[in-house]
Amino acid sequence: MRDNMLDGQVAVVTGAARGIGAAIAKRLGAMGAHVFLTARDEKSLAEVAAEIGTAGGKASFVICDLQNADAIADLAAQVRADTGRCDILVNNAGVATGGGPLHELDPHDWDTMMNVNLKAPYLLIRAFAPLMIEQKYGHIVNISSLAGKNPLANGATYSASKWGLNGLTYSVAEELRPHNIRVSVVAPGSVNTDFGGLGHMDQARAARKIQPEDVAHVIAMLVTQQPQSFVSEVLLRPTQKP
Repeated sequence: MRDNMLDGQVAVVTGAARGIGAAIAKRLGAMGAHVFLTARDEKSLAEVAAEIGTAGGKASFVICDLQNADAIADLAAQVRADTGRCDILVNNAGVATGGGPLHELDPHDWDTMMNVNLKAPYLLIRAFAPLMIEQKYGHIVNISSLAGKNPLANGATYSASKWGLNGLTYSVAEELRPHNIRVSVVAPGSVNTDFGGLGHMDQARAARKIQPEDVAHVIAMLVTQQPQSFVSEVLLRPTQKP
């Protein structure tokens, strides 16, 4: 993907402090977009933003708790005030807590996963879609999971949140198509990050997993499609099973 394909565009990436979100933010920055990175870890956000800047891109970061509706509204207001536009929204942030059988799950863990994985994308779309509608253009990409396509024993809540995100994506895509806004879902399998507290694994196994940059490559493809069509769903699997 050549540089500067996104010159003049503004992208918002959630969960951008590390892992998939950081890789997406770096890729979009390298393509010329002004990237707004958001998460709760200020130090890591600043490091990712500095890396984008050192590479010649433009990045801003905003601390935002995605379980706080007012914080999301403030994020959108800041992006509007600073740039007057939003061309790309990547709802990447996600959590997986409290593994085990559903009947043993603490209700707090249920609420956290639903709030971050499903409610936050709704609130972010609610906050940023009006900007896209005004400019008659935009891309919204929701990062789901293959767990939103398949049963996941001892991960029913996480799976349910991703099934819900898929349904939200397909429906919102129909709502926003008349405004020239394309809404897509990307569902990776297991990615080589520390998501879910998986901890250390041997290098050979880690190398066989999907890499964050693989997901970023898909995002780059989605936001540079020709205007007459759009890809509504991407399922991403490793070539070799880890």
